[in-house]
Amino acid sequence: MNEEFVVVDSISDNLEAEILRGLLNSYGIEVWLSRESASTAIGITVGPLAEVDIMVPKSQLERAQKILNDYYTGNLESGN
Repeated sequence: MNEEFVVVDSISDNLEAEILRGLLNSYGIEVWLSRESASTAIGITVGPLAEVDIMVPKSQLERAQKILNDYYTGNLESGN
């Protein structure tokens, strides 16, 4: 069964996107990163073309949102 993936966050930093992918993966959440092809090919690092969508399975959206919110607010606890 192919589950629908939805955007949990959009950021403009490829490195941070990879960090967040690793964070969510460590909690057992599958992540796809969707980048505009121009940002990778041309090296655009600002504006809408530089954005990276962090996508997760729809069934895990709520959990992923909580993890990212805890990460952004500094309330992330290990072992969750």
